[in-house]
Amino acid sequence: MTTGIVPRPKRWRRIFGSALLILLVLGLAVLARGYWNATRDPVIRTSVVAVNDWPDAAQPLRVLLVSDIHVAGPDMPPARLARLVRQFNALRPDLVLIAGDLVSEKRVATHIYTPREIVAPLALLRARYGVIATPGNHDHWFDADALRGELESVGVTVLQNAAVQRGPLIIGGVDDHFSGHDDVPATFRAMSALPAGPRIMVTHSPDIIPALPQRVAAIFAGHSHCGQIRLPLIGAISYVSRYGERFGCGAIIDRGQRVFVSAGLGTSILPMRFNTPPDAWVVTLRGPQ
Repeated sequence: MTTGIVPRPKRWRRIFGSALLILLVLGLAVLARGYWNATRDPVIRTSVVAVNDWPDAAQPLRVLLVSDIHVAGPDMPPARLARLVRQFNALRPDLVLIAGDLVSEKRVATHIYTPREIVAPLALLRARYGVIATPGNHDHWFDADALRGELESVGVTVLQNAAVQRGPLIIGGVDDHFSGHDDVPATFRAMSALPAGPRIMVTHSPDIIPALPQRVAAIFAGHSHCGQIRLPLIGAISYVSRYGERFGCGAIIDRGQRVFVSAGLGTSILPMRFNTPPDAWVVTLRGPQ
């Protein structure tokens, strides 16, 4: 005799199957959102820094900071970088600083590009005082010498614990701290060997800052990705810094030292971002008046 009652095991299988389907759909939605966040155009953040020793005759100078480009598939192919470079040129910077990590070896990368393919879009950058880059940890793990050769072939100045003068600025570039290639004293010696002028520094990891023997007008860095994945209530999963959130993200004044830490353009490990959009900084340096 049929009672019309569904046996209990079949009913629970249906409930379990529906729950799994809902979780699968939600998971795919989260992954899609994270990928969309990673591939959106960068937020352009701006700031002004008054420099006490700015020469009276010098005009304000616009510095564009980009970092953590991480060229690799799927989220940062060279074609996307070329499009971003055109957007950066429209900002009309006087100087472009690239704070390391041109490349990425993401575990889920769909394509790893050659040094020439990685660097080629950067040849299109335009700035009155040129483009200056320092290596990041991923660059050293990939092939820093090959990347440096390609950068220099397209007119980008690479600073590894060295310094140059551009316009009124003395620019020190410290090699990557995370991979153990930094030499802060050598960089300061290189800056001191140049004519007097307002000093700025560019480096990949901001963890060098506590070791600086003296302040400079501004320090430009990246590496942290501003956490890359920031969860509600929990915050950033990791800042890859021994100092935690101290140099985690954005415009910082650390014991009187002005610091700008970019969230970067690309991604590391996973091609996803949450609550940390890609960004670049345009910082105007000018006199105190």
